Amino acid sequence: MTPTSRHRLKPLTALITAIAAGSTFAQDVTPPPETQELGAVTVRSRNRIEKLQDVPLSISVVQGAELERLGITGIADITKRAANITWNQGNQRTSSISIRGIGKVGQTEAQDPSVGVIVDGVSYAYNALTSSFDFIDIDTVEVSRGPQGTLLGKNTSVGNIIFNTRRPSFTPSADYSLAFREGSGVQAYAALGGGIVDNLLAWRGTFSVNRGNGDLKNQYNKDVTYTNTDRVSGRVQFLVTPSDDLKLLARFDVQPRAAETTNGRNFNFDTPDVYDSGAKVDKSNTTYAKLARRWFTDVKSYTAADYNNTINNDSARGLVTGSHGASLTADWQVADHTVTSITAYKDYHFNAYNDEGTPFDISRNAGGYWNDYKQVSQELRLSSKVGGFVDYQAGLYYIHVKNDSTYNIGYGNDAGAWYASPSQYTALDADGAGRDLLRNSLANLKLASNATTGHQVIDNKSTALFGQANWRLTDSLTLTTGARVTREDRNNLGSTVILDNGGAGELNPSQFNGVTLGGFDAYFNPGAATRYVLNGNVVTASTPGAVAVAPGSVALTTDAGNAAAALAQADYAAKKYFGAANFAALTLAQKKQLAYAQQIRRARLGVIFNPTPAEPYKATQPTVTLSPSYKFSPDITGYLSFQHGEKAGISQFYNGVSTLVKAEKTNSFELGVKSALLGRTLILNADVFLTKIRDYQQAVRTFDGFTTAQNVAAGITPPVAYASINGNVPKVKVSGLEVDGVYAGIPRTTIRFSGAYNRAIYEKFPNAAYPAEQGDLVTAANPYRDLSGQVMPGAPKFSGNLGIDYQLPVFGDKVAHASANIAVSSGFFSDTALSRYSWIKKNAVVDASVGVGKLNKTFDVSLIVRNLFNDDTPLSRSWSSVTPAIPRNVGIQFTGKL
Repeated sequence: MTPTSRHRLKPLTALITAIAAGSTFAQDVTPPPETQELGAVTVRSRNRIEKLQDVPLSISVVQGAELERLGITGIADITKRAANITWNQGNQRTSSISIRGIGKVGQTEAQDPSVGVIVDGVSYAYNALTSSFDFIDIDTVEVSRGPQGTLLGKNTSVGNIIFNTRRPSFTPSADYSLAFREGSGVQAYAALGGGIVDNLLAWRGTFSVNRGNGDLKNQYNKDVTYTNTDRVSGRVQFLVTPSDDLKLLARFDVQPRAAETTNGRNFNFDTPDVYDSGAKVDKSNTTYAKLARRWFTDVKSYTAADYNNTINNDSARGLVTGSHGASLTADWQVADHTVTSITAYKDYHFNAYNDEGTPFDISRNAGGYWNDYKQVSQELRLSSKVGGFVDYQAGLYYIHVKNDSTYNIGYGNDAGAWYASPSQYTALDADGAGRDLLRNSLANLKLASNATTGHQVIDNKSTALFGQANWRLTDSLTLTTGARVTREDRNNLGSTVILDNGGAGELNPSQFNGVTLGGFDAYFNPGAATRYVLNGNVVTASTPGAVAVAPGSVALTTDAGNAAAALAQADYAAKKYFGAANFAALTLAQKKQLAYAQQIRRARLGVIFNPTPAEPYKATQPTVTLSPSYKFSPDITGYLSFQHGEKAGISQFYNGVSTLVKAEKTNSFELGVKSALLGRTLILNADVFLTKIRDYQQAVRTFDGFTTAQNVAAGITPPVAYASINGNVPKVKVSGLEVDGVYAGIPRTTIRFSGAYNRAIYEKFPNAAYPAEQGDLVTAANPYRDLSGQVMPGAPKFSGNLGIDYQLPVFGDKVAHASANIAVSSGFFSDTALSRYSWIKKNAVVDASVGVGKLNKTFDVSLIVRNLFNDDTPLSRSWSSVTPAIPRNVGIQFTGKL
């Protein structure tokens, strides 16, 4: 047996003959035939090399060679090439993947993604691991729909997207690509490999650089562009084959930390003057009203018009990401079985430095985020020989995730004037002492604070036992059964703390939630009735220690145990800002100014609390697969499938209160047919599906007691506030039709196509948020909008893509080629409140390339145009902003083999 026959690894997906000319495994100089019979497309979605047409599931396959011809490396563009899968653009942390309209929900650190991502057999438990990385040297991408988990890896409730990279071979190879594009963009990669020790050790190394400017400039610093690209990565693999029965594959990957600007790529505009009801919108505290304040109009070089038409911010930086990974896969043949072990480690770093969107010194870090994620996983699997009455796979899986994350907030000298309510600003901007208070209320204050949690340490463990079997009841009828039991143990330790008081720690409250903050508690009553206040919070008259504050008056309201220390701080503040002997010596207007400065600060501090464990989520969850399939002929197979899956609940906080989210439970039914027609020049697969979900995890509306209290104190009307936090939608239903196929019956042409009709609705959702245009309808008696029966966000009714490849032999040993892909989508809502202002119109994006190269692939040059017709459909919209589309980009790409 030769080394190349004994040690070659079969590709994860056998290439369609029509596309094989682009494969790195081909060195044939024979021109492509006029028309051709399509070979069997094979997949590894079920851990075996098997024909796609024999798998009783809805699966799409995208070849790596196709991605390379169009210079596709990012997840957003990859997902445009399969049916009914969407990349929901956020930033590098909040983006998500949805299948069949499910999964748009913004990712949180404590939440599992709805759609799983598997790279070379390793499951990723965090969406962010895919959002800012280039997928280079790809063999195939497989999309499997429906609940997963009875065969491998981590369980998911909606489906998987599986990336298979090219593996080491004992045959020497050296592939390269160098591309230049508009915006000073350059992308280069090299993939090298071959045997190191004959019959024993082979390697493959892949190295990539991708850098370029974005299409929009930050006017504050024009060297900062939106959205730039800055990615460097490397992956090396070693294949060890000590015997015919044992194969070891070690992988190591790294992407050094680098920054890409994502947050802030939007243009703003003033809100409408009236709500949909015709009621007038209160604009007294909008961004435009704040920009009209004297504090900001004194700066003549920036106006509200600039806020509308430009990106101009002083503090935003690129979002820094980086990652490392390692895995060891062992395949050991024991008699008629294969034992597989996959041991893996993956980490991810994220650091965001954000801005409120102006050049003023307001936010030195507007909700920035520092995140260090680590996962360790182990899978052990036993697979029987394929064939006979039954074949099966069974295994154990374990994953441990630790995620240490901090929401960082920093305020500048203009923050107090920006965040003050109209009444607070008017009182404080009246004189010099008030302006000092306005500045000092927030200047240089730094927090680990967020409504969900300022600092959280997430510790999730999942342990599973799984198995699946194929029962061949007759030559034509096969029954696939599978089950999984997963034990979830999820914990979250949260806190919100002050990192730096800046220069005005005396303006802190005396304490909050039992946390001593070292300040005092002045309270001004703007109402018409007496209020009872304790430690700056409105309480009832019966509350022990409550201080009665008459209308229009100011009082110190610190509890008796801290009153002396608080009074000392109040006296210090009176002397610092007004030169008075003590707090009692201040005039009512001066006391009011101090109370207002404290209220501004208190509102931005959020809910301070010491490290506290949230209610843990602990449960045992099942996954079930049942799928009979019937082979009507060698070329036509029909199947019916039922899949049940569960997504773990979420251990989380909101404003310091533990708020446990229930598990999401999915039942999916599918009826499909897979066929090879027209002399096997047409592969045509189709299915109809119905998915029903209980307790779907997404943002739901709930009463926000903390913000309501701050609104009361600030005199904001109406004061009652509600918040959208992660929770459960009682019922969701998704149904539709999917078509996927390849046609090679036209001379020298291959056509890949897919399409979907998808109807995703909320069957029962009584507690949704009102959209902005209906904000006047929110009252204490009517706080929620019922979205039952309405379509879900991010779920277009129609979607599809069409890819065409054409090759024409020229000049003897060369080939001219052209490729194009069009991705189309009907309209959809881009926010969870289904605001009509968030509607994204139907759109079509075309990528194309033309080029010429040698038939043996040693050299090729292509002109590549992304978004050929410059489709300008926004990525998202709201009633006050829009995130513009990525415009057309032209580049030239050189590829070859050495």
